Amino acid sequence: MNIGSTIDHSSDSSDSSSGVAGSLLDRIGSPSDLRKLPKELLPKVCDELRQYIIANLSNNPGHFASSMGAVEIAVALHYVFDTPHDHIVWDVGHQAYAHKILTGRKEQFQNLRKLGGISGFPNPHESEYDTFIAGHASNSISAALGMAIADSITPGREQLKTVAVIGDASISGGLAFEGLNNASNNPNNLLIILNDNDMSIDDNVGALHRYMTELTTSSRYNRFRDKIYRYFRDKGVINEKRRGMLLRLNNSLKAFISTQQNIFEGLNIRYFGPFDGHDLERMVKVLNEIKDMTGPRILHLRTVKGKGYKQAENDPTTWHAPGKFNPATGERTSKKEDGILNWQQVFGKTLVELADLDPRVCGVTAAMPSGTSMNMLLKTYPSRAFDVGISEGHAVTFAGGLAASGKRPFVAIYSSFLQRAYDNIIHDVCIQGLPVCFCIDRAGIVGEDGVTHHGLFDLAYLRCIPGLSIAAPADEATLRNLMRHALTINSPIAIRYPRGKATSPDWQTPFSEIKPGKSRVLAGHEKPDIAILSIGTVSANAIKASEKLAEKGIKAEVHDMIWLKPLDTAMLENLASRTDKIITVEDGAITGGLGTAVSEWVANNASGIHVVSLGVPDKWVSHGTPAELHKSCGFDPEGILKAAEKLLNLTAE
Repeated sequence: MNIGSTIDHSSDSSDSSSGVAGSLLDRIGSPSDLRKLPKELLPKVCDELRQYIIANLSNNPGHFASSMGAVEIAVALHYVFDTPHDHIVWDVGHQAYAHKILTGRKEQFQNLRKLGGISGFPNPHESEYDTFIAGHASNSISAALGMAIADSITPGREQLKTVAVIGDASISGGLAFEGLNNASNNPNNLLIILNDNDMSIDDNVGALHRYMTELTTSSRYNRFRDKIYRYFRDKGVINEKRRGMLLRLNNSLKAFISTQQNIFEGLNIRYFGPFDGHDLERMVKVLNEIKDMTGPRILHLRTVKGKGYKQAENDPTTWHAPGKFNPATGERTSKKEDGILNWQQVFGKTLVELADLDPRVCGVTAAMPSGTSMNMLLKTYPSRAFDVGISEGHAVTFAGGLAASGKRPFVAIYSSFLQRAYDNIIHDVCIQGLPVCFCIDRAGIVGEDGVTHHGLFDLAYLRCIPGLSIAAPADEATLRNLMRHALTINSPIAIRYPRGKATSPDWQTPFSEIKPGKSRVLAGHEKPDIAILSIGTVSANAIKASEKLAEKGIKAEVHDMIWLKPLDTAMLENLASRTDKIITVEDGAITGGLGTAVSEWVANNASGIHVVSLGVPDKWVSHGTPAELHKSCGFDPEGILKAAEKLLNLTAE
C-alpha cells in the first residue's frame, strides 16, 4: 500500500514521537523477537516500519527512498537468519534504516544523524548487528567474503551464514567485481542479495523462465542436484576443480532453455531470480530453501525505491534525501531563498562558462552528476560530460586519457570518495604531469553523514604528490578564478570546496588572474601580536576570531592562504619578521595539511616562531551539524580565540 499522501490510519493510534503506538514494532527489541512472530504478521511489521520511518524522517531528514524500498529485505533476512551470529553486510547504509530499527535502535532512531545520536550508516562500533562499515559503495561482497571464509576455517563457526546486500548501482563498482571474481575462485558459502531497484540484469518475462526460476530454488530440485553431484564425485567423474565447469554448464543450459542471460553466467556463482523484493512470503520461502546450500550464490530481488510512499516512488531521485516534509501530503519544506547558491552550483555554472570559452573543456563525475552539479554541463554539452558510475579510480584514469589526447577534464568527485582513486591520481595523472583539474567536492566537515563522508584527508594525502598544485577558495570569485587558472597551466591541479552554501548572491564576477602560491591579507597590521593563517572557507571563522581579539586590544593579522601548494613562502618570510606567533586553521586533518606545511617551513627557515595548528585532530569525527563539529574540533571562532589567548599567555610567561 502507499503510505504518506495515502497513509493508512486504520491501525493502532499514533503518538508524536514514533507515528506508531501499541504496535508490533513495540514488541520487537531485537531480531529474535521478530523471529517469534508468525509469517502472516510480517507484512504488518513492514507497514509499521514504513510509517515509523516516514514519521521520523519527515522531521529529522535522512536517506528516505532507498530505505523505504528495502524494508521487506531487512525483515526477511532477520526473520530467516540467526543474527547477530549470522552476518548481514549492507552495502551503503542508505538501505539499512529498517535494519537499524529492528536491531534494538527504534527509540534511538529519533536522533538519527544528530550529534550524540546514532549514525545514518551501519557501524560496528554502534551495534553488533552492524557487521561492517557501510558508507562507501561496493565493499559488501569483499567484506562478506572475508567473513564467510573466516568462519569456514574457524572451529565451531563453520555453520554460520554470511549475507552481502548490494544495490544495482553499487554492484557496478570495480571493487564489487573484484569481490565476485574472488568469490568464484575460493571455497565459500556466501549469499549475495542483489537489491535491484533500477537496473535490469535479467528480464523476468516468459512462463518457461518463471518455471525455471521456481525449479532451481526448490529444495526438491537441489536435493536431486546434490545427489547427482555426489554420485559422479564418488565415481571419480567430477572433482572440486571440475565442479566450476559443471556449474557454468548448468548456468548455460538454464540460459539456453529460458532464452535469458545474466552477468553471473560465466562465474562459478549460482544465480536465483529475479524475484519481487516486496513479496515477503516468497522471499522467506526462497531464503529458507537456499540458505544452507554450499558454494557462492546470488539472489536477485527487484524492488521499488520509495516503496509505500507515492511521491518517493514517482520521483526517487528527489526523495533519495528529501529533507523535511509533510508526511500526510508529501509537501517538502522549502528553504528560504536568499539568492546564495551552493558551492556545487557555483562550480557547475562556472564549468559551463569555461566550456563556452574553451572547446577542450570536458567534465567527469562518478555517479554524482546532480550532487556535484556536473548535470549542468551534461545538459549543455552532453558529448563533453561523462558520468562513469561508481568507479572513482576509472574516473581519474579516464580523465587522464582525455588529457593525454588534448582535452582539459574537470573531475568532480566528493573528497571522501576520491580517496578510492589515490593510486590513479599518482600513477595515471601526476607522474605524467597531465592537466587534469580535480574539483574536490564536500571537502572538510560535511555534517550529518558523519565519519565515512567527511572530506578530511585530501589536503594531507595530496600535498606529498610531486607536481600537483593544491588550492582551496574562501569565496566564489576565488573558486571561479582557480578553475579558469587550471586552463592556463599544463599540469594537474586540485581545488577543494565544502558542502553547502557559498558566501554571496553576487558571485558571478568576471574572471581575473590568480597567481600560484600567492595568499591575500584579510586583516593586516604593521606589527601584529599574532597571525592567523587559514585556507578555504574557514577564513570566515578566522576573521570572526580576529574581531573578538580586537575587542580585547589584540592585533591579529589574518591571511587567506588560498594555496597549500605552492605555499606562499615569501609571505611567511615577511610575517616571521613581524611576529613570532602563528595559528593555522584548516577544515581538514591537522596532520599533513596546512599546519604541517607551515611548521615545516618554520622549522627550516625561521627559528623562534611559535606555531599552533587548528583543524581536525587525530581522531575519527562522528556526525552532527558542521557548526557543532567545528566547535568540538576547536576551530570555530571561539576555538580560534581561545587558542590565540593561550598562545599569547604562554609566550608572555
